Amino acid sequence: IKTWLQNAVRVRASHGSRVRIEVSTEGPRVTIESQGRHGPTSVDYDIVVPVWMPIAVQGSPSSDVTIEGTEAEVAVETVEGSVHVVGGTGNITLHSVDGDVSLAGAKGHIELNSVDGGIEIRNSSGDIQAETVDGDVTMLGIESADVDANTVDGTIEYDGSIQDRGRYRLTTHSGDVSISVPEKTNATVNVSTFSGSIDASFPLTIMGATPTRHRFNFTLGSGSARVDLESFDGTIRLRRPGNLQHDEHN
Repeated sequence: IKTWLQNAVRVRASHGSRVRIEVSTEGPRVTIESQGRHGPTSVDYDIVVPVWMPIAVQGSPSSDVTIEGTEAEVAVETVEGSVHVVGGTGNITLHSVDGDVSLAGAKGHIELNSVDGGIEIRNSSGDIQAETVDGDVTMLGIESADVDANTVDGTIEYDGSIQDRGRYRLTTHSGDVSISVPEKTNATVNVSTFSGSIDASFPLTIMGATPTRHRFNFTLGSGSARVDLESFDGTIRLRRPGNLQHDEHN
């Protein structure tokens, strides 16, 4: 799906002879569906919509979805397939059961979810919720005061703002957690790891350490933001902006 400045929708579909494409309109709403004579259908869509038009995609059991250039709300749900979106404003919800999910250049309330796949968010702003079971969560170039990211089997990487009075929760069971911490950050940081360790590229004053439980907390500046970092058996890394990716590759 791509966008243009015209107030019109263009649909091109590639499909078999036994498939019928139905396009219906109701006010500003346009619905596009496929109908097969004998069960599920296989269709490749190339759709162009107005840049302002909200987009909702309900994929078949196996569907890859790519959306580029939208300035509206986006909702995508597919079972087996990847979801890649560039743009989006307002409520943005992307979900795949078995596939990677990526988002770039978005602003609003962002929810990304996968079961068996990685999640990547770049150059986006707003409240962010990102969750996967088997995959990495990567967040780069983020402007947010509320981030909640978790995975069971994968790493979490966050490079973005830590705003005063913001809340940031990065949790994984089997994997590392890496976060960039800008200078002059005001945050109370809580670290929890059972069999892992903490690795910081700048001095920390750890308060109330309990080595048997591997729980630490420390304060940066006034401590107004809250940052919770948790990994059961991985390393928790704190870096200055610009050093996070370089450190991970080396």
